[in-house]
Amino acid sequence: MAYRYATTRRDHSDLSSGRVLFSAPGFPAFPVRLASEIFQRARARGREGPVTVWDPCCGSGYLLTTLAILHGKEISAVIASDIDPAAVSLARRNLRLLARHGLHTRAAALREGAELFGKPAYADAAAAAERLAPARLEDNRSLSTRVAIADVFDPGQLREALGDERPGLVIADIPYGEQTTWSGVDPDAALADMLSAVAEVVDRNAVIAISTRGRRVRAGEGHRRLASFRIGSRAVAIFAASDS
Repeated sequence: MAYRYATTRRDHSDLSSGRVLFSAPGFPAFPVRLASEIFQRARARGREGPVTVWDPCCGSGYLLTTLAILHGKEISAVIASDIDPAAVSLARRNLRLLARHGLHTRAAALREGAELFGKPAYADAAAAAERLAPARLEDNRSLSTRVAIADVFDPGQLREALGDERPGLVIADIPYGEQTTWSGVDPDAALADMLSAVAEVVDRNAVIAISTRGRRVRAGEGHRRLASFRIGSRAVAIFAASDS
């Protein structure tokens, strides 16, 4: 299926994982253009105005961070949670880049590294951070961010992770067995159980966008599917948090 919103192929190399954004082995990035497309399709199904966006399988926080850089004016807060403490630690570093001067601070650290270690790649990354910074400074604000450890199948842990927030948009790239996997969960039932847990703790008018590798997002019965599409190797489905 063709792109409806991210119709122009742009150079997103400044957002390459490990360049400006922090990365680590075992934490895959996500195609930036597809992330933008999913976000905009999900937004079209939800309420108007800035929205709190939550990724309950956040991994490194790459997906949330890139969305906030690209679509910050449409986002009031971002929340990242994951069961893996290493993932949460990495996501916290990436979400700090969303502070008003976070990217300039990152650029300064990269320039210092370039001078200290004589690595031109650090200088190139510093320049990339400076190019990304205007998109954040345009908002003249720091995005509200929250990062927490939580099991995506446990509504109690998810409520604690969210605090007083009730997200209006959930977006997640679920494990697909290449670099990431579900931990100790039957993969055939995992998505349906995840959707049920997430739907319990978000705004009743929220939309939940799920991406996975494969031909189709399999969620079983009982979850109202608003849209489905496939681009490249990934299938995407958008669900309503409530049945009404």
